[in-house]
Amino acid sequence: MESQTNGRGRGRTLTGEVVSTGMDKTVVVRVARRFKHPRYQKYMTRSRKYMAHDEENACRVGDEVVIVESRPISKNKCWRVRSILRSQFVAEGAES
Repeated sequence: MESQTNGRGRGRTLTGEVVSTGMDKTVVVRVARRFKHPRYQKYMTRSRKYMAHDEENACRVGDEVVIVESRPISKNKCWRVRSILRSQFVAEGAES
């Protein structure tokens, strides 16, 4: 996970995995973060799911995407898909 600001001084950028594409122009992205437990000093993984706007419906389940914070688009959606880093799509002819 990476966190940056865009040119206007607000808005974070996160990297995560698409876990659902069941809605039109919307994907659900799971963003995982690792941190060290304050007492036990072991690394733990926690994740959170964000709804992101995907205008072209280009994302598929399993894709690694970059999402950027934006204005509220709906009740639960205030992130946009900026780019697809790694796609899980396999062409039908390339399976063998």
